[in-house]
Amino acid sequence: MNLQRIFEILSVFVPLSFLTVGGGQSVVTDIHRQAVSVHGWITEAQFLADYAISRMSPGPGSLLVALIGWQAGGFAGALAAAFGIFVPSSVLVFLLARVWARHRGANWVRAIEEGLQPVAAGMMLAASFTLLVAASGNWLSVLLAVLAACLSLATRFSPIVMVATGAAVFLIRSMV
Repeated sequence: MNLQRIFEILSVFVPLSFLTVGGGQSVVTDIHRQAVSVHGWITEAQFLADYAISRMSPGPGSLLVALIGWQAGGFAGALAAAFGIFVPSSVLVFLLARVWARHRGANWVRAIEEGLQPVAAGMMLAASFTLLVAASGNWLSVLLAVLAACLSLATRFSPIVMVATGAAVFLIRSMV
């Protein structure tokens, strides 16, 4: 077991744990930057595959980090990455929950909650953009992403149908 690699993995995911405002999806951009660009643990293609697997698997979407940890440092790397992303923020939330409950309704609590909403939304938009770029961001990918976003916002169109349609479009494109 390479302790230096385990320390690197922890040094990436522990700080990101505290930024998971709005859930693990909000830090996908920095996970990508650290794993692909900074440390070179995985390639763009591996990141996209890991992301897809983490989204299709039951459990939190931030299990992505365990897959990256596995590729970066084997079983110990997967444990370190999962520990790093889940434990620090969980301990902090556990400790802050009592304070938050005691001051529920206070102006400063409402201000923090309202201030974090646009930050979380922006971080999730950045994650979507990162995934588009990592997927080579060709015009067809961008068009389908924009159409899916518009349909999701404006209608109750089934996401399953949108995913199936996107898959069919790319399947047909690959055969032509």
